[in-house]
Amino acid sequence: MAFFLEALIGGLMAGMLYALVAVGFVLIYKASGIFNFAQGSMVLFAALAMARLLEWLPRSLHLRSAALSILLSLSLTLLLLAAVCWMIQRLCFSRLASRGAVPMLMATIGIAYILDGVGQLVFGSDIYKIDVGMPKAPLLLLESAFPGGLLVSREDLVATGLSIALVLGLTAFFQFTRAGLALRAVADDQRASLSLGISLEKTWLLAWFVSSVVALCAGVVWGSKLGVQFALSQIALKALPAVVLGGLTSIPGAIVGALLIGVGEKLSESFIGPIIGGGIETWFAYVLALLLLLVRPEGLLGEKALVRV
Repeated sequence: MAFFLEALIGGLMAGMLYALVAVGFVLIYKASGIFNFAQGSMVLFAALAMARLLEWLPRSLHLRSAALSILLSLSLTLLLLAAVCWMIQRLCFSRLASRGAVPMLMATIGIAYILDGVGQLVFGSDIYKIDVGMPKAPLLLLESAFPGGLLVSREDLVATGLSIALVLGLTAFFQFTRAGLALRAVADDQRASLSLGISLEKTWLLAWFVSSVVALCAGVVWGSKLGVQFALSQIALKALPAVVLGGLTSIPGAIVGALLIGVGEKLSESFIGPIIGGGIETWFAYVLALLLLLVRPEGLLGEKALVRV
């Protein structure tokens, strides 16, 4: 029972990390109707910038306070991501908006390769670490209930708490701010939004920036756990099945899908992996998404497409 609970808790925590990336996919899709294949590369680019700034700033500015170094690195990384989002919107999507969905979709693939290449050119291709003070030591829980207790990663607990806080913050942003209401309006009906004076370009730029903030949070958490390396963009793409499971237009659905994938991966690897030889975590999420698409193409919480005949 203790082993099952450890796998379950670990799966829920991994699911929350997938959810960080999945929310970024949904944000872009809701605002522009385009599936952003560059989200994984944005996670990598943000993590690389944060890691290198954490290394450069204390040495260059002679900063002795770790908290000040982290805060300054976060601020500069956000400014860099804002500039990247502005360039993407200004130089790419504002010119392709009238040409249909396929050119814009292909543009996101090109942007992914550009971000990977520029990130490697500017920040280097070594494996870097991000130290933002997240605890590494494991934690024993319920020692009186189970022999030896439940072994839980403190770092995963902190990361899960940050993920929950970010999701709640995004929910409040969409529900109670004018910018959030504009994003929801554009997601519901772009033509009606235009008639109300909402600028699609500004709204799309805001969606890209919010998505990049989510990517930064995901990059910092994943970079702290695994180190910042170019495989990070591939790990981030594990959130794709979560978006498919939850529905392309649903942030709660993306979170539910990510949790299902996280729990399913850990439990199947723990209990079925030893029987069939392991490796289930590499393909479990994609098989689960494929099976769901066969019976419910719109996802668990996605909106059904109505076709007039």
